[in-house]
Amino acid sequence: MRDRDVIDAFVSFLRERVHPGLKIDRRPDEENRDTADIDAIAGSLAIEHTSIDTLPNQRRDSAWFLQAVGGLEQELPKKPSFRLNITLEYEAITKGQDWASIRQALKNWIIDDAPRLDDGRHVLGGIHSIPFRLHVKKASDRPPGVFFSRFEPNDDTLPGRIHDLFERKAKKLSQYRSEGQTTMFLVESDDIALMNEIKLLDAIRKAYPEKPPTGIDQIWYADTTIPSQLEFMELMPEEWE
Repeated sequence: MRDRDVIDAFVSFLRERVHPGLKIDRRPDEENRDTADIDAIAGSLAIEHTSIDTLPNQRRDSAWFLQAVGGLEQELPKKPSFRLNITLEYEAITKGQDWASIRQALKNWIIDDAPRLDDGRHVLGGIHSIPFRLHVKKASDRPPGVFFSRFEPNDDTLPGRIHDLFERKAKKLSQYRSEGQTTMFLVESDDIALMNEIKLLDAIRKAYPEKPPTGIDQIWYADTTIPSQLEFMELMPEEWE
């Protein structure tokens, strides 16, 4: 979603629940062309919005994954008579690979070899023109189809990335806090598989175990996985209260 749309929805959420009549009065970041500024002023609230990847370079890696295998099942000449779940290791798709050749090799394997595969789980390597292993689950007794996914990698960088991001944003909000505004930091994620408010709150606790970053009064989580049903949740570690 566009940043502007998320902020508008957030202000509507606050207006309906805790701030009757609230509306966006100014958009400093659009007015100030000289330096970075916050996204919105709504009444006594100063609002800054950002999005964060659950994993480092997640949006880039997801784009690569989609270029290599996204929509591939729609390109098959006919739907298989079995269900095939193909899971790739997270780092399987990398820059410099011939993704077009990989797509074609995957289609050839699904058409020619997968029908001869026994039902059950398999780890397959050494397939022509596919430079990584396939983790495959075949089931002939389930609704047919081909489904691609990736394993979640081990990663402990989220708290550190949270800290760096929050510190940058807090600098912009601090000015408005010193002027008497209530500063609100809205953190967005549309990662339905790997992110939720509990995971984000845990990372914030690890990044700031004793007190919130200077300049931020409230931290909110925006779940935008379903654009028509946005969810907003305030995140306040108990140790800060």
